[in-house]
Amino acid sequence: MDTSSKSNIRVLMFPWLAYSHIHAFLELAKKLSKRNFYIYLCSTPANLACIKEKDPSVEFVELHLPSLPELPPHYHTTKGLPRHLLSNLMKALDMSSCSFSGILTALKPDLLISDCLQPWAPAKALSLEIPTVLFMVSAAMHYCFLLDLVKISGSPALPLRSNYPHEYDYENDNLTLQDRLLQCLEGSSSLMLIRSLRELEGKYVDELSALAMKKIVLVGPLVQELSEEENEKTEIIEWLNKKDPSSVLFVSFGSECYLSREDGEELAHGLLLSNVSFIWILRFPQGEKISAEEALPEGLVEMVGEKGLFIEDWAPQKRILDHPSTGGFLSHCGWGSIMESMETGVPIIAMPMHVDQPCNAKLLQEVGVALEIKREQNGKLGREEVAKVVREVVVEETGEQVRRKVRELRESIRGKEDEDMDEVVNELVKLCGREGNHLFSQSSGPPPPK
Repeated sequence: MDTSSKSNIRVLMFPWLAYSHIHAFLELAKKLSKRNFYIYLCSTPANLACIKEKDPSVEFVELHLPSLPELPPHYHTTKGLPRHLLSNLMKALDMSSCSFSGILTALKPDLLISDCLQPWAPAKALSLEIPTVLFMVSAAMHYCFLLDLVKISGSPALPLRSNYPHEYDYENDNLTLQDRLLQCLEGSSSLMLIRSLRELEGKYVDELSALAMKKIVLVGPLVQELSEEENEKTEIIEWLNKKDPSSVLFVSFGSECYLSREDGEELAHGLLLSNVSFIWILRFPQGEKISAEEALPEGLVEMVGEKGLFIEDWAPQKRILDHPSTGGFLSHCGWGSIMESMETGVPIIAMPMHVDQPCNAKLLQEVGVALEIKREQNGKLGREEVAKVVREVVVEETGEQVRRKVRELRESIRGKEDEDMDEVVNELVKLCGREGNHLFSQSSGPPPPK
């Protein structure tokens, strides 16, 4: 592979196998490639095939996991993966460490930018004298929580462990998630990148820096730029164009979270009760083809009428959030969705489900940019609570403080992305011992060949 015409610094990026992680790494890769870094992005064929828009400045490298009877190749990704197979996926990834070592040896990158769930990756890089920078794609508060479990006796600012689901307890080869994070911290350089905003969680960024004993550089929201493909969903935009400003609720739970039938029915009735217009992205586990009429209570789609738009496949989330008619986002609180919502200034109605989402929801409420739909003591969703919170965030005067706060946050971060990325580039150049090289500005041409 001839990279001599591209850059003096070649970077191998290695995200965890969740598409949300890969998306964040890909956006960072695009930013760095514009500043004349040469980027390799390593993942499984199942993940790389899902990337809609191939970027010519980023070279994909396939990592082939071993075949396991319970984990065929199309399950070498978290997208569509049954949750009970998550530990099997982790096991298969761990078993691929020798293959990854071969990739490192063949490419000889100057730098590895890695996720925090594969501790053997920094170790392999270190054995080849390649520095590793951890890139954390979730909230700093979330990583504080994980480290708090194992490093200090408990911080009152952080949520209680009892509030969290059991996914934090799964392990492979006796390695818990906390063990993996600690080993990655120990094997990596003194620099850490986080996809976050100081305006949103500055105190947790500082706390994480102290707990991890790393210098933290924020990369900003890393929200994908609107593409021509997103323009193709004209029926959604035309529907939004007919609505009043800030009057529509956008409902989406990401690509890997699914509602139970009972929750779906209560949510549907709650939206109807709220009398707020909405767009609802309906997603079901991989392989299930279900229409809105089949998934929701009989007759509800007809009752909703022009008040609601049900989408049964992919939709341009960023474009919907960016539309002036959108006034609220009912979300599972995945970190990527939060970053898009903050950048577009749309308040969030939190309905977290698992992993880091309850932590994210708590953070958003603490900052004042979200309200959460509270479940009943038995864990069930109630339609009256749904309607109440939806109306408060989108319509009622009592929600004005939340709406104003998220607009203020949007204004405070607007235009800072280039500044954030300049700091990232400067730190990476220093880490690679290239302080004297001034060829990494966005406007410059590629450096000369080696």
